[in-house]
Amino acid sequence: MAGEKTGPTAVVPFRQFVLKVHSRCNLACTYCYIYAGPDRSWRARPPTVPAATMRQTALRIAEHARTHRLREVRIDLHGGEPLLTGPGPLLAQAAAVRAALPAGCTAAFGVQTNGTLLTREMIDTLAAAGFRLGLSLDGGTPGLNRRRIDHAGRPSWPAVSRAVRLLHDRPEVFAGILCTIDITAGPAEVYDSLRALDPPMVDFLLPHANWTSPPPAPLGPAGRTPYGDWLCTAFDLWWDGGPGPRVRVFTEILGLLLGRPSSSEAVGLSPVVALVVDTDGAIEQVDSLKSTYEGAAATGLDVFHHAFDDALAHPGMAARRSGRDGLGAQCRGCALVEVCGGGNYAHRYRADAGGFTNPSVYCADLERLIRHIAARLNATVALN
Repeated sequence: MAGEKTGPTAVVPFRQFVLKVHSRCNLACTYCYIYAGPDRSWRARPPTVPAATMRQTALRIAEHARTHRLREVRIDLHGGEPLLTGPGPLLAQAAAVRAALPAGCTAAFGVQTNGTLLTREMIDTLAAAGFRLGLSLDGGTPGLNRRRIDHAGRPSWPAVSRAVRLLHDRPEVFAGILCTIDITAGPAEVYDSLRALDPPMVDFLLPHANWTSPPPAPLGPAGRTPYGDWLCTAFDLWWDGGPGPRVRVFTEILGLLLGRPSSSEAVGLSPVVALVVDTDGAIEQVDSLKSTYEGAAATGLDVFHHAFDDALAHPGMAARRSGRDGLGAQCRGCALVEVCGGGNYAHRYRADAGGFTNPSVYCADLERLIRHIAARLNATVALN
């Protein structure tokens, strides 16, 4: 890849920059790991990113792109709920990044939103500026989204269903749907309801949990794999169901089984290429780490005093970019390590033993899913 060194000391630059533009949210989802989790650093940060901070962030992105001769970067404007600012600041932030980038480098912009504030006019405005919009949903019905409520306990679904209809009419803008698995909801109900919304992509996310703070559904006794079983059923519906959305976790695993590198932190051993800049300019690791303990995502760096290359050298970031060498002995010796990759880094945490060098708390579930997908793939190849 352009701008990268080769060999044992290869440096893989950041290519995705998650910029926090609003540190508050108009929803109070019952499972939110940011506002209901152990890390409360958001309380001390400005609700909206100041213009000077965004300009400095844009300069740091440009500096990184220039240093590593990047031809494209991905910019995700995030929150909280980024649309609480309205579209105007988002357009200004995108303009600041584009103005700073060196010649020959382009930026792809995205916004991840809960959808409650989307209007036709806002979609038109953001689309004209080249944005793509992703929705966070738990399914395609009111009942499946019962956990996604506002601060007064009112359901978000009426507003979100309007946003889905608007985005359905703008496929060039609709990036897809992120869906955190609720083990109490049937996989067929969830998948079929999401498929009916006709998104281009669905990504099923395991709830952020770890050995110290276990998942909502107990994983014992030995041999019980409730999340793996859920995902296997969803995979079969997707695999056998004809045309439908791309389901990222499934296509990632299929790609890894076929020898392709991963592009997700959920599976695989490819180095992490994303970092976060919060509303105060703090450079942080991915938000999922905030589900483990206070300060887990912090680096002590900020855009006013540090280049993004400094973040590349941060011990926490380096551990998440070291592939097999960053895993514990059990994972390194596993036959599925090239596909599983140890699972999501945050899901490996155990406060009383090994920190992040443990297998994923979803280890058995991931093995169940990977072996199931491999078997289905092998059967399909054999038939052809």
